[in-house]
Amino acid sequence: MRRTKRRSFTLIELLVVIGISAILSALLLTAITQVKGRALRIQCGNNVRQLGVALRAFVVDNNEYPLFVNPHRSSGNSPEHLTYWTATLQRELDNQSHTNEKFLSQGIWQCPAAYKPPGWGKDDDFNSYGYNWYGLSHQTDTNCFGLGGTYIWPGVPSPGPAISESQVASPSEMIALGDAFMGGNGFIRDGAFILYRSGSITNDWPPGSTKRSNARHLGKANVVFCDGHVESPTFKFLFEDTSDDALSRWNRDHLPHRGKL
Repeated sequence: MRRTKRRSFTLIELLVVIGISAILSALLLTAITQVKGRALRIQCGNNVRQLGVALRAFVVDNNEYPLFVNPHRSSGNSPEHLTYWTATLQRELDNQSHTNEKFLSQGIWQCPAAYKPPGWGKDDDFNSYGYNWYGLSHQTDTNCFGLGGTYIWPGVPSPGPAISESQVASPSEMIALGDAFMGGNGFIRDGAFILYRSGSITNDWPPGSTKRSNARHLGKANVVFCDGHVESPTFKFLFEDTSDDALSRWNRDHLPHRGKL
Protein backbone atom coordinates (compact mmCIF):
# COMPACT_ATOMS: atom_id res chain seq x y z
CA MET A 1 0.00 0.00 0.00
CA ARG A 2 1.37 3.35 -1.04
CA ARG A 3 1.73 5.93 1.69
CA THR A 4 0.90 9.56 0.96
CA LYS A 5 3.67 11.84 2.07
CA ARG A 6 2.26 14.61 4.32
CA ARG A 7 3.54 18.07 3.35
CA SER A 8 4.68 20.29 6.26
CA PHE A 9 4.77 24.09 6.45
CA THR A 10 7.95 25.75 5.35
CA LEU A 11 9.66 28.35 7.54
CA ILE A 12 8.57 31.13 5.18
CA GLU A 13 4.94 30.02 5.34
CA LEU A 14 5.05 29.95 9.13
CA LEU A 15 6.52 33.45 9.21
CA VAL A 16 3.79 34.68 6.86
CA VAL A 17 1.08 33.19 9.10
CA ILE A 18 2.67 34.71 12.19
CA GLY A 19 2.95 38.09 10.44
CA ILE A 20 -0.69 38.06 9.35
CA SER A 21 -1.79 37.08 12.88
CA ALA A 22 0.24 39.95 14.34
CA ILE A 23 -1.30 42.44 11.92
CA LEU A 24 -4.82 41.21 12.65
CA SER A 25 -4.16 41.36 16.40
CA ALA A 26 -2.85 44.92 16.10
CA LEU A 27 -5.88 45.98 14.06
CA LEU A 28 -8.22 44.34 16.58
CA LEU A 29 -6.45 45.98 19.52
CA THR A 30 -6.62 49.38 17.80
CA ALA A 31 -10.33 48.93 17.11
CA ILE A 32 -10.99 47.90 20.72
CA THR A 33 -8.99 50.87 22.01
CA GLN A 34 -10.92 53.27 19.77
CA VAL A 35 -14.28 51.83 20.82
CA LYS A 36 -13.32 52.03 24.49
CA GLY A 37 -12.04 55.57 24.05
CA ARG A 38 -15.24 56.61 22.30
CA ALA A 39 -17.33 55.07 25.09
CA LEU A 40 -15.34 56.95 27.75
CA ARG A 41 -15.65 60.20 25.80
CA ILE A 42 -19.42 59.72 25.58
CA GLN A 43 -19.63 59.06 29.33
CA CYS A 44 -17.51 62.17 29.99
CA GLY A 45 -19.75 64.14 27.60
CA ASN A 46 -22.76 63.10 29.66
CA ASN A 47 -21.01 64.33 32.82
CA VAL A 48 -20.30 67.68 31.17
CA ARG A 49 -23.89 67.90 29.95
CA GLN A 50 -25.21 67.41 33.51
CA LEU A 51 -22.85 70.10 34.80
CA GLY A 52 -24.20 72.32 32.05
CA VAL A 53 -27.74 71.64 33.27
CA ALA A 54 -26.70 72.69 36.79
CA LEU A 55 -25.07 75.83 35.40
CA ARG A 56 -28.21 76.75 33.46
CA ALA A 57 -30.35 76.17 36.56
CA PHE A 58 -28.20 78.61 38.55
CA VAL A 59 -28.32 81.20 35.77
CA VAL A 60 -32.09 80.92 35.42
CA ASP A 61 -32.58 81.35 39.17
CA ASN A 62 -30.08 84.20 39.63
CA ASN A 63 -29.73 85.83 36.19
CA GLU A 64 -25.95 85.59 36.50
CA TYR A 65 -23.12 83.07 36.24
CA PRO A 66 -21.38 81.52 39.26
CA LEU A 67 -18.35 83.35 40.61
CA PHE A 68 -15.21 81.27 40.16
CA VAL A 69 -14.28 81.96 43.77
CA ASN A 70 -16.12 83.83 46.51
CA PRO A 71 -13.65 84.05 49.42
CA HIS A 72 -15.70 86.64 51.32
CA ARG A 73 -19.01 84.77 51.35
CA SER A 74 -18.89 84.42 55.14
CA SER A 75 -18.93 88.23 55.32
CA GLY A 76 -22.13 88.39 53.32
CA ASN A 77 -20.62 88.83 49.84
CA SER A 78 -22.88 87.33 47.14
CA PRO A 79 -24.43 84.70 49.43
CA GLU A 80 -26.04 82.86 46.50
CA HIS A 81 -22.50 81.95 45.33
CA LEU A 82 -20.63 79.38 47.41
CA THR A 83 -16.88 79.55 48.00
CA TYR A 84 -16.05 77.93 44.65
CA TRP A 85 -17.99 77.49 41.41
CA THR A 86 -17.76 73.72 41.86
CA ALA A 87 -19.65 73.83 45.17
CA THR A 88 -22.21 76.21 43.67
CA LEU A 89 -23.00 73.74 40.87
CA GLN A 90 -23.01 70.78 43.24
CA ARG A 91 -25.63 72.56 45.34
CA GLU A 92 -27.75 72.81 42.19
CA LEU A 93 -27.32 69.07 41.66
CA ASP A 94 -28.19 67.83 45.16
CA ASN A 95 -29.73 70.89 46.88
CA GLN A 96 -27.10 70.86 49.64
CA SER A 97 -24.44 73.36 50.63
CA HIS A 98 -20.98 71.79 50.77
CA THR A 99 -18.21 72.77 53.18
CA ASN A 100 -15.52 70.66 51.45
CA GLU A 101 -14.66 69.56 47.93
CA LYS A 102 -14.84 65.78 48.47
CA PHE A 103 -17.59 65.47 45.88
CA LEU A 104 -15.01 66.35 43.20
CA SER A 105 -13.49 62.87 43.45
CA GLN A 106 -16.70 61.01 42.63
CA GLY A 107 -19.77 60.86 40.43
CA ILE A 108 -20.14 63.18 37.47
CA TRP A 109 -17.17 65.28 38.58
CA GLN A 110 -14.80 62.49 37.51
CA CYS A 111 -13.97 61.96 33.84
CA PRO A 112 -13.61 58.16 33.41
CA ALA A 113 -10.63 58.69 31.07
CA ALA A 114 -8.73 61.12 33.31
CA TYR A 115 -5.50 59.79 34.79
CA LYS A 116 -4.09 61.31 37.97
CA PRO A 117 -0.29 60.96 37.86
CA PRO A 118 1.56 59.50 40.85
CA GLY A 119 2.60 62.03 43.45
CA TRP A 120 -0.10 64.54 42.53
CA GLY A 121 -1.60 64.63 46.00
CA LYS A 122 -5.17 64.28 47.19
CA ASP A 123 -7.78 62.93 44.77
CA ASP A 124 -9.85 66.10 45.07
CA ASP A 125 -6.84 68.20 44.01
CA PHE A 126 -6.82 66.61 40.56
CA ASN A 127 -9.90 67.97 38.85
CA SER A 128 -11.53 66.52 35.75
CA TYR A 129 -13.56 69.58 34.80
CA GLY A 130 -12.82 73.28 34.56
CA TYR A 131 -14.68 76.58 34.28
CA ASN A 132 -14.02 79.22 31.63
CA TRP A 133 -13.03 81.75 34.28
CA TYR A 134 -10.79 84.10 32.31
CA GLY A 135 -11.78 83.97 28.67
CA LEU A 136 -8.84 85.24 26.63
CA SER A 137 -7.87 87.83 29.21
CA HIS A 138 -4.84 87.41 31.42
CA GLN A 139 -5.40 86.63 35.09
CA THR A 140 -3.96 90.02 36.10
CA ASP A 141 -6.48 91.95 34.01
CA THR A 142 -9.04 93.97 35.95
CA ASN A 143 -11.74 92.97 33.48
CA CYS A 144 -11.83 89.33 32.41
CA PHE A 145 -13.85 88.15 29.43
CA GLY A 146 -14.77 84.78 30.94
CA LEU A 147 -17.65 83.80 33.22
CA GLY A 148 -16.01 83.74 36.67
CA GLY A 149 -16.52 87.41 37.52
CA THR A 150 -14.54 90.64 37.28
CA TYR A 151 -11.37 90.57 39.36
CA ILE A 152 -9.32 93.33 40.97
CA TRP A 153 -5.55 92.87 41.16
CA PRO A 154 -2.70 92.92 42.30
CA GLY A 155 -2.61 90.79 45.39
CA VAL A 156 -5.25 88.25 46.33
CA PRO A 157 -8.07 88.35 43.78
CA SER A 158 -11.30 89.89 45.00
CA PRO A 159 -14.38 89.02 42.98
CA GLY A 160 -16.18 91.95 41.44
CA PRO A 161 -19.77 91.67 40.29
CA ALA A 162 -20.79 88.30 38.90
CA ILE A 163 -21.29 88.14 35.14
CA SER A 164 -24.95 88.70 34.33
CA GLU A 165 -26.77 86.56 31.79
CA SER A 166 -27.24 89.60 29.55
CA GLN A 167 -23.46 90.18 29.38
CA VAL A 168 -22.96 87.01 27.33
CA ALA A 169 -23.44 88.17 23.76
CA SER A 170 -23.83 84.74 22.15
CA PRO A 171 -24.62 81.94 24.64
CA SER A 172 -24.69 79.23 21.95
CA GLU A 173 -21.13 80.15 20.90
CA MET A 174 -19.42 80.77 24.23
CA ILE A 175 -17.55 78.04 26.10
CA ALA A 176 -18.80 77.69 29.67
CA LEU A 177 -16.99 74.66 31.09
CA GLY A 178 -15.55 71.31 30.12
CA ASP A 179 -12.56 69.02 30.51
CA ALA A 180 -10.01 70.78 32.71
CA PHE A 181 -7.28 71.63 30.22
CA MET A 182 -5.03 74.66 30.02
CA GLY A 183 -3.44 74.96 26.59
CA GLY A 184 -1.10 77.12 24.57
CA ASN A 185 2.09 77.00 22.48
CA GLY A 186 1.69 73.27 21.86
CA PHE A 187 1.47 72.36 25.56
CA ILE A 188 -1.58 71.04 27.42
CA ARG A 189 -1.90 70.92 31.20
CA ASP A 190 -4.56 68.97 33.04
CA GLY A 191 -5.88 68.59 36.58
CA ALA A 192 -6.71 72.24 37.41
CA PHE A 193 -10.30 73.42 37.73
CA ILE A 194 -10.16 75.91 34.89
CA LEU A 195 -10.56 75.56 31.13
CA TYR A 196 -8.10 78.07 29.77
CA ARG A 197 -6.23 79.14 26.65
CA SER A 198 -3.11 81.22 27.23
CA GLY A 199 0.03 82.29 25.43
CA SER A 200 1.90 82.21 28.75
CA ILE A 201 1.97 78.39 28.91
CA THR A 202 5.49 77.55 27.77
CA ASN A 203 6.32 74.16 29.27
CA ASP A 204 4.99 70.68 29.89
CA TRP A 205 4.05 70.82 33.56
CA PRO A 206 3.61 68.58 35.38
CA PRO A 207 5.92 66.34 33.32
CA GLY A 208 3.98 64.25 30.82
CA SER A 209 0.81 66.35 31.03
CA THR A 210 0.63 67.03 27.27
CA LYS A 211 0.92 63.34 26.39
CA ARG A 212 -1.54 62.38 29.11
CA SER A 213 -4.02 65.05 28.02
CA ASN A 214 -3.86 64.00 24.35
CA ALA A 215 -4.50 60.38 25.32
CA ARG A 216 -7.58 61.25 27.38
CA HIS A 217 -9.98 61.80 24.48
CA LEU A 218 -7.66 61.33 21.51
CA GLY A 219 -6.77 65.01 21.27
CA LYS A 220 -10.26 66.35 21.95
CA ALA A 221 -12.09 67.91 24.87
CA ASN A 222 -15.73 67.76 25.91
CA VAL A 223 -17.09 71.27 26.29
CA VAL A 224 -20.52 72.64 27.23
CA PHE A 225 -21.59 76.06 26.00
CA CYS A 226 -23.61 78.69 27.83
CA ASP A 227 -26.85 77.53 26.16
CA GLY A 228 -26.28 73.97 27.41
CA HIS A 229 -25.24 72.13 24.23
CA VAL A 230 -22.10 69.96 24.22
CA GLU A 231 -19.35 69.74 21.61
CA SER A 232 -16.05 67.85 21.37
CA PRO A 233 -13.61 70.25 19.67
CA THR A 234 -10.02 69.29 18.97
CA PHE A 235 -7.12 70.71 20.96
CA LYS A 236 -5.98 72.39 17.74
CA PHE A 237 -9.24 74.34 17.53
CA LEU A 238 -9.29 75.18 21.24
CA PHE A 239 -5.66 76.08 21.81
CA GLU A 240 -4.00 76.80 18.45
CA ASP A 241 -6.58 78.09 15.96
CA THR A 242 -6.35 81.89 15.63
CA SER A 243 -9.49 82.42 13.54
CA ASP A 244 -12.23 84.75 14.79
CA ASP A 245 -14.52 81.74 15.22
CA ALA A 246 -12.07 79.92 17.50
CA LEU A 247 -11.00 82.89 19.62
CA SER A 248 -14.40 84.51 20.09
CA ARG A 249 -15.82 81.36 21.66
CA TRP A 250 -13.79 82.05 24.79
CA ASN A 251 -15.17 85.54 25.39
CA ARG A 252 -18.50 86.77 26.67
CA ASP A 253 -18.52 89.73 24.23
CA HIS A 254 -17.98 87.28 21.33
CA LEU A 255 -14.90 89.16 20.08
CA PRO A 256 -11.52 87.49 19.34
CA HIS A 257 -9.26 89.72 21.53
CA ARG A 258 -6.07 88.50 19.81
CA GLY A 259 -3.96 90.90 21.85
CA LYS A 260 -4.75 88.88 24.99
CA LEU A 261 -3.02 85.70 23.80
